[in-house]
Amino acid sequence: MTAAPPAVHDNGEQQQHALVKRAEDEREDIFNRYELGLDPNNVVDSWENPTFEIYHITDKYGFMHDSRLPSSRDSQEVQRTKIELERDKKWVKMLSHWPPPQDKLHKRVYKGIPDRMRWPAWKQLLNVDQSMATNKGVYARMLQLAKEHATETRQIDADVNRQFRDNLAYRERYSVKQCSLFNVLNAYSIYNSELGYCQGMACVAGVLLLYMQEEEAFWALNTLITDRKYGMHGLFIEGFPKLTRFIEHHDRILSKIMRKLHKHFIKHNVDALLYAIKWFFVVFVERVPFSLSLRVWDTFLLDGDRVILAMAVTILYLHKDELLRLKDMDGIIEYLQVKLHKNFGYNDDDAIQALERVMKKLKDLKLDVPPPAKSNEFPTRQLGVFVEADGEKKTGRRRDYTDTEKQEQNAIEVQSTVSYETSECATVTLTVPEDTHSIRSSLAGTSVASHGSSETMSLEDNNVHLKTANMLQNAPQREMLLGT
Repeated sequence: MTAAPPAVHDNGEQQQHALVKRAEDEREDIFNRYELGLDPNNVVDSWENPTFEIYHITDKYGFMHDSRLPSSRDSQEVQRTKIELERDKKWVKMLSHWPPPQDKLHKRVYKGIPDRMRWPAWKQLLNVDQSMATNKGVYARMLQLAKEHATETRQIDADVNRQFRDNLAYRERYSVKQCSLFNVLNAYSIYNSELGYCQGMACVAGVLLLYMQEEEAFWALNTLITDRKYGMHGLFIEGFPKLTRFIEHHDRILSKIMRKLHKHFIKHNVDALLYAIKWFFVVFVERVPFSLSLRVWDTFLLDGDRVILAMAVTILYLHKDELLRLKDMDGIIEYLQVKLHKNFGYNDDDAIQALERVMKKLKDLKLDVPPPAKSNEFPTRQLGVFVEADGEKKTGRRRDYTDTEKQEQNAIEVQSTVSYETSECATVTLTVPEDTHSIRSSLAGTSVASHGSSETMSLEDNNVHLKTANMLQNAPQREMLLGT
C-alpha cells in the first residue's frame, strides 16, 4: 500500500523530463535552421518567401510598396539629394571630432541625420563601440548559452518570421538579417534574464539591424533597455510599469493643453492604450511613414524618452481637426493606427519642426517629463550572469495566477490582423485577465485613465499649428475586437 506514491512521483518526473527533452530538441532544431541560413539544404515553406519585384517598388530604405515608384526623379528629389550629400560631409567632419558642441549636435540631429550617416551616428549616440570594447567576448558567450538554455526561442522564431517582411533585408527566410535578429534576441534573453524576451524587442532590434552589424545591434539594444535615458526595460518587463506611467502622463497632457480633443476621446471611449502602445513600445515604427519614424528615432537617441511623449502630442495636435470630425472609436483608432502610416499629411521636416516646438512648450509648462520612475522599471539582477530557468519555463508551462493577480488586470482584448504586406512589428493580441504571460507576449498592458486638471492651455500661441493635413489615402481596414 505504501509503494504507490513513489511510483506516481517517478511517473511525474519522467513526464517532466520528457517535456524538457522535447523543448531542448525543438530549440536545437530551430537554431540549426538559422545556422544553415540561405543554404539550399535548408527547408523553407513556399509561403515564407513571397515573390517580389526589386527595381520597381523598393524605396531607399529597402521597403517595398504596392504602387510603382516613379521612373525618374523630379526636381525636388534632386534638390533633396544634393542637400543630403552636403549634410553627409558635415556629419563626417563632426563624427571625426566627437563629441561636438551640444547645440551643434542638437541642430543637426533635428535637421535629420543623413541615411548614410545613421550607422556611425547611432553608434556614437548609444556608445556602442565603448560597450563592445569593455565587454569583449560577452555577446559570443551569451549566444552560446542561448543555444543551450534559451526558453524563448520558439516565440522569437515566430516573431522573426513576420518582422519587416516587406523589407529586402528581412524578406527572404533565414536571410542574413533574419539570422542576426534571431541571434540578438536569443542572446539578450540570456544576458538580461530578468527581462527575457517581449515581442516589442523584435521591432526595436530589427530597426537597429538595418543600420548595424549583429553584435553592435545587441549592445545598442542593451543601451536602449538599461540606460535610464531611454528606459525601455520598464516598457517590456512584465506588468509594463513604464507604459502605465507614460499613459497616465499622456492623458494628463491632453487634459491640460488639448482639452477639447481629450473630451472627444472620452466621449467615444478612445483610451490612449488603444492607439499609443506601439507609439511608446517601438518609437512610432509602422504608425507613421518609415522615413518620419527614423527622424523620430534620431531625436529619441539624442534626447531620450521625453521625445516619445512629445511626439505623441505632436501627432494628435497636427491631426486634431480630422480627429474631432470622426464620430466613433473605430474610425479614430483606424486613423491613428493605419491611415497616418500610409499618409501622414505633412512632410518630415514640418513634422519634426512641430515636434521641436511641442517639446519646448511642454518644457515651459513643466509637462515634458513624467513623474519619476519606480525601481521596478530598471533591472535588479546583474546583467550577463546566467540564471537557469525553472521547470515551468523550460517546458513552456505557466503557473496559474491567483484571483488577486487576475483582478489587478483590466479585461481588454485587442486583436489586430497582420499580413506580410503590411509587416506589423508584432501582432497585438491581448486577453486579460486569463494569463499575464500572454499579455506580456502581445505588446499590451493595463490602461489607466487619468483626466488630470481642468486647466486649459493651448499650443497655438507657440505657432505649432501647421497647414491642414492633406486628404489621406484609403487604407485596409483593421479588425479590432474590444471586450470587457
